[in-house]
Amino acid sequence: TARAEGITAHSETLGEKQKAMKYREGVTVGAANTLIVLTALAVLGVSIRLYQSGQLGAEGVLICTLSALSSFGPVVALANLGASLTQVFASADRVLDLLDEDPVTADVTDGADTTFTGAQAEHVSFAYAKEEVLHDLSLTIPEKKIVGITGRSGSGKSTFLRLLMRFWDVSNGTIRFGERDIRAVNTAALRAQESLVTQETELFDDTIENNIRIARRDATRAEVEAACRKAALDGFINSLPKGYDTPVGELGGALSGGERQRIGVARALALNPKFIVCDEPVSALDVSIQAQILNLLQDLQEERGLTYMFITHDLSVVHHFSNDIAVMYLGKLIEKAPSDELFKNPTHPYTQALLSAIPLPNIHKKLDRVILKGEITSPIEPKPVCRFANRCPYAKDICQTTDPEPVQVG
Repeated sequence: TARAEGITAHSETLGEKQKAMKYREGVTVGAANTLIVLTALAVLGVSIRLYQSGQLGAEGVLICTLSALSSFGPVVALANLGASLTQVFASADRVLDLLDEDPVTADVTDGADTTFTGAQAEHVSFAYAKEEVLHDLSLTIPEKKIVGITGRSGSGKSTFLRLLMRFWDVSNGTIRFGERDIRAVNTAALRAQESLVTQETELFDDTIENNIRIARRDATRAEVEAACRKAALDGFINSLPKGYDTPVGELGGALSGGERQRIGVARALALNPKFIVCDEPVSALDVSIQAQILNLLQDLQEERGLTYMFITHDLSVVHHFSNDIAVMYLGKLIEKAPSDELFKNPTHPYTQALLSAIPLPNIHKKLDRVILKGEITSPIEPKPVCRFANRCPYAKDICQTTDPEPVQVG
């Protein structure tokens, strides 16, 4: 595919540049070492001649030779500096190239400052180059509700998240932010009302305050503290000797996973958003910390009337946390229902198989597993037929020739 070929070409180019850099480094170090050896031999030769002529004693030969060898430290350091500078310049070039890169999605500055009243996807499709990863997806995210999205890896959940944040634009269809096409909403207004909480909160080797302020550079200390109070983080921070000025270490290494995730929540809340998109926010945490973060998010939703889109593989979590649940399979939305209704009466065979795999707390009760057989349809350029047909126990001949339309049940 085009993406794979591009990655391969970039990797080959990078490999060639690394070879050239190693070659130059080897030549520089080799030349410096050769110069040292030749100079030391020359000093030794002259010293021996002077010793033979009686102009220099044995101790003089030794002193001259050792002095010559020890004086080459700066030469070695200079040779190594050249090799290090080569790497520094190469890294700087990559950083400058990144800074010079145009954004994939241009900012909108002449649109409308629309207020969030819910989001809606209407027949949305999206492709990376020619690889379609979302197909004809329609989904409504009501204001002040929690919509959970689940499904196997690679089904397009995170891609849909990025379309809602307008990191990319749809290939076909429309995403509405409030009542307006998201492409006609000013980017500044969009960013002020949306926040993102990810699986791993990225922290920099800086203070807690500055890591939270990344979301909003003009936030005051009082606003940062207010965000931390909402995230139930202020008590922990104030217990630290340096408080908000405490360094978090490289990648937040001085903090636990739960503390890092709470900082991620505080960072999201610093914007006072109306819509928060959560991409596997608790999957990397142990069960007790998961419960704390989920309860925190749920309390915030009830207190502040927030709207969440919540992506997770954990069906028990999505059941506990969401008002509505949407199930995706290979880029398509295959079922959507209120949370309790979907768990009581799943209609799609893929949803039935997912729910049958949830572990039971009673070890004496046997799971009535639905085992799916057959090959998974390739997600790369799939045919316009039912994508689940190869594994569906109810598949008919028409499923191999037609892509079924969604049906309202109940």
